[in-house]
Amino acid sequence: MNLDAALNADLHCHSVISDGTLTPEELAGRAAERGVQLWSLTDHDEIAGQARAIAAARAAGMAYLTGTEISVTFAGRVVHIVGLGFDHTAPEMINGLRATRGGREARARDMAASLLAEAGIAGAFEGALKYVGNPELISRTHFARFLVDAGHCADIPEVFRRFLTEGKPGFVQHRWAALKDAVGWIHRAGGVAVIAHPGRYDFTPTEEYALITEFMAHGGRGIEVVTGSHTTAEFQQYADTAEEFGLLASRGSDFHSPEESRVDLGALPPLAGKLSPVWAELADRIHA
Repeated sequence: MNLDAALNADLHCHSVISDGTLTPEELAGRAAERGVQLWSLTDHDEIAGQARAIAAARAAGMAYLTGTEISVTFAGRVVHIVGLGFDHTAPEMINGLRATRGGREARARDMAASLLAEAGIAGAFEGALKYVGNPELISRTHFARFLVDAGHCADIPEVFRRFLTEGKPGFVQHRWAALKDAVGWIHRAGGVAVIAHPGRYDFTPTEEYALITEFMAHGGRGIEVVTGSHTTAEFQQYADTAEEFGLLASRGSDFHSPEESRVDLGALPPLAGKLSPVWAELADRIHA
């Protein structure tokens, strides 16, 4: 397999183990059908699906890199760090992610109480639980699915506009992992840390510079350039950022569901040929 920038790699998606709607096996089949050559399952703060994903990728004839997406708190905001190519049996990684998941249930109960008190919506916690594959990972996405299906909103974007973002009913801040810790877990387990969908954070140029430089100071080495939530202009912007800082470039759809996701598995344009793809750096960690 040629590991250049033209490779159809999809290194960011989610299964029922976090907040997706498909199993790891279903995702592997969908990715293979859509021409993905190198795949990674990157469930939020969880690596319990990695053995299944490796086996499913092999059965579908795809190469595979282990993955996860870790929630971190940086400058008072939530930022996501994707880890790729790590040892998914590393105890430090397993224990760190378990600690990060801690507190999600309490946060979810507070979200439900806020929705009831401020918007008169009852039963949100129990409603959200119906959409959860792993109760340790109950999230805003599960609340959003409940609110749509219960008729409170037309679609998930409306839920987030009206209820689940800062300053709205249902929003409750959670203290996630520190950037230093998340990058450290990935690095010490033999993987590469990647800043996920940087265009989503609405940072000022100064704040973005601070994120990137601190991330690199802790050993972070990659950035998502082509991803499902980036515009065409942002593909170019973050290609330039990768070149400017000497970061490895990654590509991934951030696929969650056939009904909800903007971009399907494998459907993004390739990385620009001038970039150094993260998968070339991880050639010896690919499961084939």
